[in-house]
Amino acid sequence: MPMYGPARPVEGGLRARSERGTIGEEWWSRRFIDVLESFADKGRLSRGRAYARKGQVIDLKVDAYEVTARVQGSEAEPYDVAIGIDAIDEPTWTAIEEALASQAVFRARLLAGEMPPEIEDVFGAFGIPLFPGASGDMHLMCSCPDWGEPCKHTAAVLYLLAEAFDDDPFLILAWNGRTREDLLASLRRLDSADAAAEADPLEIEETPITERLDDFWTPAAVRDRPPAPPMPPGLLLKLLDPPKVKVRRKELTDVLRPAYEALSGLDEAEQAE
Repeated sequence: MPMYGPARPVEGGLRARSERGTIGEEWWSRRFIDVLESFADKGRLSRGRAYARKGQVIDLKVDAYEVTARVQGSEAEPYDVAIGIDAIDEPTWTAIEEALASQAVFRARLLAGEMPPEIEDVFGAFGIPLFPGASGDMHLMCSCPDWGEPCKHTAAVLYLLAEAFDDDPFLILAWNGRTREDLLASLRRLDSADAAAEADPLEIEETPITERLDDFWTPAAVRDRPPAPPMPPGLLLKLLDPPKVKVRRKELTDVLRPAYEALSGLDEAEQAE
């Protein structure tokens, strides 16, 4: 392993709040650090923590699917660090947002700026890890000559990234492709759409009584009611089962049909029509 001189001091560098022990306080940042410490070289991690606590990281920026930073080492020029993750396609993000909006507890906690632990399960249902689960889930790059993954410069950035997650859990989602503003706007839009769908579809528009004075006292049952079509003669005989009664060997319905036709005032020609 190459030997390097002491790191050059940085004025105004980013410095970890934790002065000893573990870095990361909230469950989400600890989950992130636990993954990192499960596969990384312990020596490089130790030197990375020292860099993070000494303020060797000059700047750090979280964008969709990539974190970039500059870290001052022993050389005159700082090293460039980039930490990438795989992108989530737009249809999958839309489905994730709909799943989050469908659960009132998720919607309420996210709108309140909190990160519900169950959010990991929502992402997992779509085969998407909210946090990198292994070294292969992150693409670690540093301009230093150390080929370790992570090198101490990248490790320092990862530790400071965990503390940034402590301060703002929405940075995790921003790294995964959705800013706080975009996500909350989608949740509010989906919530409004659900509320509109649940509204009573039978709302009746009221008409002022001054516009209905002409027909106000008309009985509601007959107001503007179209005339009923005439009932065909013998309809009742067709609907009911014929009784087991015969008159001179004829079915009772056949005997009654002429009487129905006569009472209707229609002759045989009119019946044929």
